[in-house]
Amino acid sequence: MSRSKALQYYIFARLMLAPLMLWTITTLVFLLLRATPGDPADVILGGRAPEDVKNQLREQLGLSLPLWQQYLNYLGDLLRLDLGTSLTSRGQSVWEIIQQYFPATVELSVYGLAIAFIVGVTVGTISASRPGSVLDAGGRLFGIITYSLPLFWVGMLLQLIFAVQLGWFPLGTRFPLTLPAPQGLTGLYTLDSLLSGNLSQFFIALHHVALPSLTLGILLSGIFERIVRVNLKQTLKADYVEAARARGIPELRIVLAHALKNAMIPVITVLGLTLASLLGGAVLTEVTFSWPGLGNRLYDAISLRDYPTVQGIMVFFAGIVVIASIGIDIINAYIDPRIRY
Repeated sequence: MSRSKALQYYIFARLMLAPLMLWTITTLVFLLLRATPGDPADVILGGRAPEDVKNQLREQLGLSLPLWQQYLNYLGDLLRLDLGTSLTSRGQSVWEIIQQYFPATVELSVYGLAIAFIVGVTVGTISASRPGSVLDAGGRLFGIITYSLPLFWVGMLLQLIFAVQLGWFPLGTRFPLTLPAPQGLTGLYTLDSLLSGNLSQFFIALHHVALPSLTLGILLSGIFERIVRVNLKQTLKADYVEAARARGIPELRIVLAHALKNAMIPVITVLGLTLASLLGGAVLTEVTFSWPGLGNRLYDAISLRDYPTVQGIMVFFAGIVVIASIGIDIINAYIDPRIRY
């Protein structure tokens, strides 16, 4: 089978598996959510409400139906791309909640991932190009520390130092409440302010996202540092690298123009999957920094037993993860001709 035909077959197989992956995730979310303690009727009406009033609300919300019927109704709504209506946001649809909060999550994730990628690749490249040196040991130590530190602890510590004690960064908001927020189609404050040509708004928005994105990026950079260092060390021992050295090519050019390109293949995979996990699992980061994103809204929905909101956000995040994983697999297939399907 030719490479192009094999690649087409691989892409087709991955696309066919995507609905199965989404169905598995959505089913697990549905079952686990109903297995957890708590009743939405108690949250909405309060624990002291009469039982007949609670039963009437459960019937109105469809929670009194048998579990299998609730599940079929849930799948039917998903097939129509209907994520439902929030139980705790005064009739606001889940799609409206996603539209309102998702841009903040995207902005935090993109900046955090960019910082992680730049710092991790830089430190990993320096460490791998100087094996056995102090720089190599420092790179390994950096990777271990940033990979192992808990984000919530580092986040609270940095907030205490740089926001509370020094007052360098704001907390708990994307933009000052006393100023008009940037307006635009994307909902990304830094991008919308640039598109409108308002540099003042851009720097204000960047100032607000700086501390959470720096914290997130530096702690994630250890992942990239370790992968780049290990793969680049192996690549620098390859025959074509030795041949390049024998031809008198400068070491810096060998590292940057030859070895680093091949060492970046697994990094691209991690980059895409890390972005997907950031978008789909930013709950801890956003809760720690009180960042008004979709992850923080998901945390509130779980606390309030808001079934439709939790299910809708999780399905939305699952779709992002599945699409990102398929996209990264296809990109890797085009980059690396050694991959077989």
